[in-house]
Amino acid sequence: MNISDIRGLSDTEIKKKLEDSHKELFELRLKLSTRQLVNHRELPRVKNDIARILTVMRERELQIR
Repeated sequence: MNISDIRGLSDTEIKKKLEDSHKELFELRLKLSTRQLVNHRELPRVKNDIARILTVMRERELQIR
């Protein structure tokens, strides 16, 4: 997900997306620990998505954009 896509979402949608991303990260870590994870590039992708979401939330909090 691009940062421009995230900026287009409302606050409630962003919070929902953050919650979903955290759940996805948990599931990926669980699969990794049980050696069921096929694509290891999913972990950094989800982490980057979470960072992007948190960045947009902070921007809105500080009213930067």
